Amino acid sequence: MRNGDGESAGLMLCMSTPTTPPNQKPYDIHERLLLFASDVVRASQFLHDKGGIGRALSYQLLSAGTSAGANAAEGDSATSHDDFIAKTRIALREAKETRFRLRVCQRVGLLDGTFDTLVDESDQLVRILGKIVHTASKNRDARRQRKSERASG
Repeated sequence: MRNGDGESAGLMLCMSTPTTPPNQKPYDIHERLLLFASDVVRASQFLHDKGGIGRALSYQLLSAGTSAGANAAEGDSATSHDDFIAKTRIALREAKETRFRLRVCQRVGLLDGTFDTLVDESDQLVRILGKIVHTASKNRDARRQRKSERASG
């Protein structure tokens, strides 16, 4: 696809420089996961000063919360559609683990109300990553079905 100047415009859907409108979340999932990981680091620092249990949970939260974005980024470098789905599923699992640990910390009083938005963001990211995996799997299956129909028909 070419724009009016004859330049290729086909892959311009991905934002190279994420822009976040004021008081809104970025549209780029990778930027959103980066912001989430940064907030998880801050929550982990907060937990680290809450005694032995808080410290232990801070390490687990830090690991899972930063891994979600790293695995999603790996998915973009996947060697196949199946590899993309597998890596995005790992990101989804890590996001779910992060959400669970945040909720535990919140429930036992290790995290105060200032972290409510982080817990909410973890839930939103789980839903988004789940939808990405679902859609990618559905598209892969449809592609395989069409290929099978062409081969047999």
